[in-house]
Amino acid sequence: METNQPAGDHQDEVDRLVTAWRRELPDLDVSPFEVLSRISRLARHLDRARRLVFAAHDLETWEFDVLTALRRAGQPYELSPGRLLTQTLVTSGTMTNRIDRLAAKGLVERRPEPADRRGVRVRLTDVGQKRVDAALAGLLDHERALLAGLPDDDRTQLAALLRRLVMPFDEQT
Repeated sequence: METNQPAGDHQDEVDRLVTAWRRELPDLDVSPFEVLSRISRLARHLDRARRLVFAAHDLETWEFDVLTALRRAGQPYELSPGRLLTQTLVTSGTMTNRIDRLAAKGLVERRPEPADRRGVRVRLTDVGQKRVDAALAGLLDHERALLAGLPDDDRTQLAALLRRLVMPFDEQT
């Protein structure tokens, strides 16, 4: 059984986990852990780091998600609640609550749907746009710093490999 584990001080927590499982269950192929456990651990670290960046801009992660969906929509930075559901993968009840909370903070406003006055559009306010733009700039600065140790070619290759891994999941949604 092939191992990609470095020796000694260059081992990470996943190397130690894989070594332990190989010792305890030598007939079991635990090699998927070498990739997927690292992705899982990295996701947890990134989630914590992102929450800190967003908190510096007085935002929660979910607020950033909704505000960036609106910001990406382009002028006039508005979407239907249904479109926001699709982009943020939450239920309609959750989205209604989120819109209410963002509106109470002055970050979004509800506007009548032009084609059907019974419907609504959610629009990013000027305050919301400034807040999300600043948070996005802070996030990109932080994430650029995290990737600084990887040469451009490695980042490009890693992005391509991760895209191949994620695509089957994205195609299911």
